[in-house]
Amino acid sequence: MPVVYRLARATAGRALRWGWRPQVGGLEHIPPGGAILAGNHLSVADELFLGALMPRHVAFWAKAEYFRGHRPVGLLVRGLGAIPVERAGGRAVLTAFDAAVPVLRRGGLVAVFPEGTRSPDGRLYRGRTGAVRLARLAGVPIVPFGVSGTDLVQPIHARRPRRVRGAQVQYTFGRPVDVEEGTVRAATDAVMARIGELTGQEYVPSYAPLLRLGR
Repeated sequence: MPVVYRLARATAGRALRWGWRPQVGGLEHIPPGGAILAGNHLSVADELFLGALMPRHVAFWAKAEYFRGHRPVGLLVRGLGAIPVERAGGRAVLTAFDAAVPVLRRGGLVAVFPEGTRSPDGRLYRGRTGAVRLARLAGVPIVPFGVSGTDLVQPIHARRPRRVRGAQVQYTFGRPVDVEEGTVRAATDAVMARIGELTGQEYVPSYAPLLRLGR
């Protein structure tokens, strides 16, 4: 576990657990070895709470824009062991695969939000195929998870999590999805269907519009 990640979990992670009392279920579905955690994406806080709730290090795919230059956010995501990814997909995403495959093969966890960006309206959008491609390359399972409540705690335009009366942050992990069979597209759709079962979100069969950096 990276030092910065350990410190963040002991400080900010503890504050999140005590301040918001997030609930988590289905942790027994996460294997002891390498796995991809694939979930819906409602808020920047999704990563924060996931890191606070998981007892193991979770490597996140972060927008490549965050890694450019020497801004504080870039230094932070590097220290947390995040993996840069070009959201445009295609050949640009291969650099993220190169960094993620060794992590998974060593028994690590990598979190992926297949929608590629936060949902602009709370619905579940079509998943991009990167998670399935990565799972096949690394030979690891995909564990779907559903998130709720984070969009209330930290809406798209909010800079930090806030206390909201009646808002409950909930993470639910499901059984691993077999992604070895069929086309990459069909396997991705199956993963998104499982995520939808866990969240109850309305599904949109098109890609979510990418949000600008800083939103």
